[in-house]
Amino acid sequence: MMLDLKQVPHTPGIYKFFSENKIIYIGKAINLKKRVSSYFGTSPKDRKTNQIKLLTDKIETFSTKTEAEALLLEQSLIKENLPRFNILLRDDKTYPYIHYSMDDTFPSISMRRSKHAVSKDYFGPFISAQAVKSTIKDLQKIYQIRNCSTSTFRNRSRPCIEHQMQRCSAPCVEHISEPDYKADILSSQNYLASTGRKSRKLMLSQMKKLADECNFEKAQELKQRIASLDILQQEQSLTIKTTSIDFFSCVEKHGKTGVCILSARDGKIRGTKTYFFKENLLDDLDSLIQSLVFSYYQNSFSLPEKIIFTAKPKNLGLIQEAIKLKFGQLIRISCSTPSGFKQLASLAIFNANQVIENKIGTSDKYEHAMQNLARYLGLDKTNLLIEGYDVSHHSGKYAVASAVKFSNKGPDKKFYRLYNIPSLYAGNDIGSIANVLERRAQRSGKDSLPDIILIDGGKAQLNAALRVFKAEQGHQPIILSIVKGAKRVRATETILSEQGILEMPKSSPGFNLLQQIRDESHRFAITSNRKKQNKSIRYSELDQITGLGVKRKQSLLSHFKSLERIRSASIHEICIVPGISIKLGTDIHKQLTNQ
Repeated sequence: MMLDLKQVPHTPGIYKFFSENKIIYIGKAINLKKRVSSYFGTSPKDRKTNQIKLLTDKIETFSTKTEAEALLLEQSLIKENLPRFNILLRDDKTYPYIHYSMDDTFPSISMRRSKHAVSKDYFGPFISAQAVKSTIKDLQKIYQIRNCSTSTFRNRSRPCIEHQMQRCSAPCVEHISEPDYKADILSSQNYLASTGRKSRKLMLSQMKKLADECNFEKAQELKQRIASLDILQQEQSLTIKTTSIDFFSCVEKHGKTGVCILSARDGKIRGTKTYFFKENLLDDLDSLIQSLVFSYYQNSFSLPEKIIFTAKPKNLGLIQEAIKLKFGQLIRISCSTPSGFKQLASLAIFNANQVIENKIGTSDKYEHAMQNLARYLGLDKTNLLIEGYDVSHHSGKYAVASAVKFSNKGPDKKFYRLYNIPSLYAGNDIGSIANVLERRAQRSGKDSLPDIILIDGGKAQLNAALRVFKAEQGHQPIILSIVKGAKRVRATETILSEQGILEMPKSSPGFNLLQQIRDESHRFAITSNRKKQNKSIRYSELDQITGLGVKRKQSLLSHFKSLERIRSASIHEICIVPGISIKLGTDIHKQLTNQ
């Protein structure tokens, strides 16, 4: 190590750990000496700390006057260097804004992203692009503002579909005067600035004035706008006492961390942002929250009046002080949720939990299901390999068998196989499954047998499979069959093994996994069976044409892609295909069109 720990000062500041001249971790401390030394003591460390300790070959420190200054510097350096072991919110982006092109005679409305949206032409920030698009759509419904580009606007000679849908007043063709249009622009801006209160008051005043002037058509139009505005506000309004508030919810489940940030601006939920981490970060909740806060807020325009943390960090004051230091603004921060905010806090917690469930549902569900199935089978091994087999035919014709493979990561499609069933076993499901499994056993030297083989069928199919593998030497897979229940109702199936019925709850992950494997093998088999049927049908019509051999049939189907396209083609188009003479092309056309 290139730095003597004795030289580390007893001051607030930041420290950087290097490995091969690359920063791998940046941290802050109120006492650098104590904090840095703690990494290299003899007390037990977590996995992350041990990795940092093992890889570090150089340390640098930088002193600050206060811990808040250290926190700001830490977050700035993390964002710039993206160290391997720091919490990195990689989807960090600037916020989208609603923008008015006020330099135009007839301004348009659009979504723009900006780090420095200080102009009065920008309204926001919004938390998500979807929130912006939704708000613009609502504004267009009420105020009929154009959203087309300047070039499109200048070159229009008639109203577009936006006007037909009553989302634009068509200023491009002078359907509205400049003063009236700019009044609509002002009203929409008032709506954004004040949750529609000023807009509604202004429109109500205008409506009464127009009615007094007997301009009932315009008054009715404003009445409809007010009604639309009322509906919109009813849909979006929140029963909260403050107009600007953010909730930060951090939860741990199954050793994973889920985060949800819920933002409300001007009395409306502008959106939510979620993060998922594969490890439990709540052991160092302060570091997590600090990273979230300073990555989330891009500039002072995005700051709320109040921040509520549903999980309690140790040092709220430090976050508050650092925000004030960076943005020059004092934000109220709390870990207690007043009664009027319970619903929003609950929503944030729900989303934080949901992001974990969603990730587990896609990445860890198979491992969990395999563990569950192994427990019911009495297996110590949980990293199981399962193959599922099914047979499909059409009245004994086009018989095919499928083989699908599942691991603890889910279906492994590169190991899917299809078997053509010999005509000897056509229509004989028991003979077909035995034939397929015999062929599978013969390949066991090149492709090892799985832990479990699942057959779609009853006791007869199960016994046929057992006979095949009892005759084989070496590894013996567990053979299971899944029997359809009464009237083929899902979740009424029975799982059979050599020992009899496998007792397991119908709602268990292991049972659901066996259902999924059965369904996938059935899908794969029946898809192949239908392809064989279709291929046979399209070839049968072409077989009736004299002089059309196998190669020319293939050329025709390769060129036109389907029999229907050949049927609709002209003689000239058919003769373009290599090997097709004018006479043969004429015969093909006549045969397929029945002329």
